[in-house]
Amino acid sequence: MQQQQQQRRMFTAALLALVFILAAVSTTEAGKKEKPEKKAKKSDCGEWQWSVCVPTNGDCGLGTREGTRTGAECKQTTKTQKCKIPCNWKKQFGAECKYQFQAWGECDLNTALKTRTGNLKRALHNADCQKTVTISKPCGKLTKPKPQGKLHLLKAAH
Repeated sequence: MQQQQQQRRMFTAALLALVFILAAVSTTEAGKKEKPEKKAKKSDCGEWQWSVCVPTNGDCGLGTREGTRTGAECKQTTKTQKCKIPCNWKKQFGAECKYQFQAWGECDLNTALKTRTGNLKRALHNADCQKTVTISKPCGKLTKPKPQGKLHLLKAAH
């Protein structure tokens, strides 16, 4: 009989502990504030439009660009951003346009120029770049056959 009473006390203690734990969890959950769903901001602000990068010194390196956007309720309609123009890019096609060039073609003897074509590889900051460009350069020294001089004739006589 004593054993049954001891089992009841243990059961009662376990039941009380369970009730206490459930009450604590319930209180914790009730204390949490429900977060209202974030309302999607509907903005009348337009997309940023960026000017070309203007180098601080020279024609390449670090510089700045200006950005603008429209919208009646926009908090910010203009801003300045740092930018960089790589110094090894062909600036004649736009400092923000990178091209992959083919090998130089044969020399045109009429113009003494050789040409090659480049295809657009990358445009920085949505720059307006041509898809394909062509460049020319002087051929350099033209190799002409050396005249057969007296030395050649002398060697042949021996």
